[in-house]
Amino acid sequence: MVSAWAINNALVLGQIKTDEKSNEITAIPQLVDLLDLSESIVTIDAMGCQQAVAQKVIDKNADYVLILKANQGTVYTDVKELFTWASANDFKRIS
Repeated sequence: MVSAWAINNALVLGQIKTDEKSNEITAIPQLVDLLDLSESIVTIDAMGCQQAVAQKVIDKNADYVLILKANQGTVYTDVKELFTWASANDFKRIS
């Protein structure tokens, strides 16, 4: 089961049951499609750290925070290096 929560209201906004031989990766995009996310910040755990999921959230006029784990190859290294550089530059010139 994949759920969308409104944390401030302690409210479940929607749920999608995963298929028996599937996982959250296929259910998360379906749940995003069902929700009005305009001007929201969406947080998703590492299972949802997929380009297609991020694009769906952007297409819904929302922002996202996705968890990135070290097992995600060069993307993890690239992001870590970006944050190291940004921190050294007081987060100026970030686009």
